[in-house]
Amino acid sequence: QAQLVESGGGLVQAGGSLRLSCATSRSIFMINRMGWYRQAPGKQRELVATITSGGSTNYADSVKGRFAISRDNAKNTVYLQMNSLKPEDTAVYYCNAHKDYRPDYWGQGTQVTVSS
Repeated sequence: QAQLVESGGGLVQAGGSLRLSCATSRSIFMINRMGWYRQAPGKQRELVATITSGGSTNYADSVKGRFAISRDNAKNTVYLQMNSLKPEDTAVYYCNAHKDYRPDYWGQGTQVTVSS
């Protein structure tokens, strides 16, 4: 059974918006730093954004000002609001749960395709 379940990917035109969701169990959600990574064809997986259990956020320079990560503690869900999407944002987006000294949890990935 998947520990992290993503949804919300799809096809959108440049300049459009999408919101990704990642639902997990409370035990994973509350003790881990949650985040989103992405991997484009032929490229390495890269960090997009992270959010700690206390709400501190971190973003890749390429998405600052366009993407926003948030978490709903009541729903054990983390979101990635993506605005002003560009073709170079096209990738498979993965949800991640991280805690130091423990193996990471990964979602199955959701495809985001931005057409020009």
